Parts: sequence; C-alpha cells; structure tokens
Amino acid sequence: MLGKNKNAAYVDDPHAKVGTLIGKGTTFDGDLSSSEAIRVDGVINGNCTCGSKLILSPDGQVKGNISAQSVLVSGQVDGDITARGKLEILSTGKISGNIIAGSLVIDEGACFDGRCTMTTETSPSSVPAEDEEY
Repeated sequence: MLGKNKNAAYVDDPHAKVGTLIGKGTTFDGDLSSSEAIRVDGVINGNCTCGSKLILSPDGQVKGNISAQSVLVSGQVDGDITARGKLEILSTGKISGNIIAGSLVIDEGACFDGRCTMTTETSPSSVPAEDEEY
C-alpha cells in the first residue's frame, strides 16, 4: 500500500506522548530512563535510555550515550547514539560520537563527527558468534 511503512522498526509516531521533559535552564546529572518519549530542552550529564522517542531541542544538550526507538537531534550530543528506528539530525544539530541507526536523515548544515553503522533489527539467534565458522 502507498504511504504505509511495512517495517515497524521505522515507524515514527509524531503524536508520541512526552512522559519526561527536561526544561530549558535545567541540568540533570545521572542516567535517565523512560518507557515514554523524552524531550530535552536543558542539559543531561549522563546516559539516556528511552523506549520511545527522544527529542533534543536546539537548546538541549546530552553529554552521554543515547539509546531510543527514534531520536530527533536539533541540539548537541557528546556521546554515542543507538536508534532502533529513525535518527534525524536537523540543521542545528551537532553530534560528536558514533551512530547506530536503522534509518538516518541528516539536514544540510548539521554537524556529525563520528562513525555511522546502519542496521536492521535482528534476533540474537540470527547473528553468528565471533568464534563460529561459516
């Protein structure tokens, strides 16, 4: 069907409920974890784990690693990002770290310094062990 994405890993819900908001002028020190969407307008000094979408506003900063279903970066990240679905870096976004993503969009003017690995979700049984021969 037209307009329907068959791969659930890349589905991005624009109406995702933001369960956690780190407001502008707020600094959070420590690791942050949420099953709902996270919006960061302030600064997080630690790792972020999100079961849904992580939104980093132009004023937002994350100094740590990010793991989420999807990530929208328009602020600054100093750390690695793992997005099981889509990672978008908007024109004001700056990433200094490595990326693992299922889908990647980089706007003109965005800054990215690191390595990028594109993946699809695989089950652990389909990935051969390091010492396993083919």
